[in-house]
Amino acid sequence: MNNLSRRSFLTISSVFAISGCTTATGTTSVGGRFAFRPPVPEFPPYATMYGPVTDQGYTIPAIPYTKIPDQFLRQVVRDPTGEPRDTVVVDTQGHFLYLVLGNGYAIRYGVGLGRAGFEWAGRAEVGAKREWPKWFPPDEMVDRDPKLEKYRVSYDKANDVYNGGMQPGIMNPLGARALYLYQDKKDTLYRLHGSPEWNSIGKSVSSGCVRLMNQDILDLYERVPMGTPVLVR
Repeated sequence: MNNLSRRSFLTISSVFAISGCTTATGTTSVGGRFAFRPPVPEFPPYATMYGPVTDQGYTIPAIPYTKIPDQFLRQVVRDPTGEPRDTVVVDTQGHFLYLVLGNGYAIRYGVGLGRAGFEWAGRAEVGAKREWPKWFPPDEMVDRDPKLEKYRVSYDKANDVYNGGMQPGIMNPLGARALYLYQDKKDTLYRLHGSPEWNSIGKSVSSGCVRLMNQDILDLYERVPMGTPVLVR
């Protein structure tokens, strides 16, 4: 272990401990029959996983992952949710988001929560996906903070468009990606989104829904198609 950091060693050893052959898809014997065994992803060392990323002209800075508790870093774990494969589960008490892989495993991401993150719970689905989304602060937030006045949203009824909002960018509160949850085809106003505030992961902060580190929301976004079921509890 002289040439390996503790975190790199844990990352590598946990991947091999999970299945012994984590790149395998294929079959496994279940009750004397053969069943499909979904792949378990291999992640690179944390220094690579949370290193700088260039995406669509934006450069996302590296995250000082050593300052974040290990449990909130992206990793494959035993699935505690009991939900079907390809379900997203937000555990607001533990500040975790799980993507169920099947075969008893899930990818776990650490999340930060704001007041809006606790205001809604239930089952929904991913009804919209946005890359580098604009941010539209609610009026009550603008009222509390006059510096946000320039982002206040107005509706142009004649053209059926919303004006205002913060343009996409590194400091945009929605980060690099956003997943919008819908229930019965209606927007719940609940979001799973990136954030430049990596130090809010694992904490409950003043505003927002469910925030992930930008490197993590990039990973989750690619794994979650439209219509993916989501459980917030």
